[in-house]
Amino acid sequence: MVRSSRSAANPGMWRREKGTVVRRAAAMPARAQDAFVITAGLHVPSVPTEWAPHSHVLHELVWVRGGTLTSRVADRVFTVCEGHGLWLPAGVVHAGRATAGARFHDAFFAPDRTPFASAEPQAIAMTPLLEALLTHLSRTDLDTAARARAESVVFDVLRPSRHRFALQLPGDPRIDTIAETLLDDPADGRSLEDWAGCLGMSDRTITRAFRQATGLSFAQWRQVLRVHRALTLLSEGFDVMTVSETLGYAQPSTFIAAFRRVMGTTPGAFFDSTGSTGSTDAADSPDAAGMTGSAGSTGAADSVEGRTDAA
Repeated sequence: MVRSSRSAANPGMWRREKGTVVRRAAAMPARAQDAFVITAGLHVPSVPTEWAPHSHVLHELVWVRGGTLTSRVADRVFTVCEGHGLWLPAGVVHAGRATAGARFHDAFFAPDRTPFASAEPQAIAMTPLLEALLTHLSRTDLDTAARARAESVVFDVLRPSRHRFALQLPGDPRIDTIAETLLDDPADGRSLEDWAGCLGMSDRTITRAFRQATGLSFAQWRQVLRVHRALTLLSEGFDVMTVSETLGYAQPSTFIAAFRRVMGTTPGAFFDSTGSTGSTDAADSPDAAGMTGSAGSTGAADSVEGRTDAA
């Protein structure tokens, strides 16, 4: 039986889970106003929680354990799971969402004393060392010298993730309906020709619009969207077969091939590398071994998606 986590719609983001609580931005820790360069904290929302659009005067690094974090920044949706974080520069307006029970960590950085140079939101590799250092900095009993030493090492090990976690939204009124529909239901299997008929335009026009707005074809963009949605479902404990069915794939091996094209590895290897609790049962089946494509490439998306849609 396929379990679905879809509920009420929310434009520009994944569909809200039932029981989601929408909050304003949480106040920064009081210590963030002190002389510290880095101030870290932890929250554990008991229900699915969404934060309305907001910004901070400090840089923010957010990451989760035991769930996923989704953030909307302008025309991009970031989906970040265990082992990875999201860097949000000071002043950048963003909205966020964490799954119920996720251990939601954040760290604030003083802009004038932060040597990490990233003016744009960026996925960060949350290595065990980096997480341990930031947890250490959440202590209230550190003396100035100990804090300075730990902060210095944080900047030595803070690195971008090699994985792609940003989904570029089209922002084109001609095709926004397609994007919103697929965000609401990634399993929607309508073909390019079907959408052309629904919208009263040619399939060439839709293809050009997607490439101009996102750099991807319609099939490639849908493949990336489905894989990003899969990150949340797998992190919530759904097995690969259930995720593949929920996202509209005809068989798990087809889903695994799509996941590898987008993320550069199979679901099993991806979550093993992060130490995640996500479910990846049957993730590395023999059927998928011959369908890997190029790591991180979406070049073959049209043919794979075509077979999926026809099934």
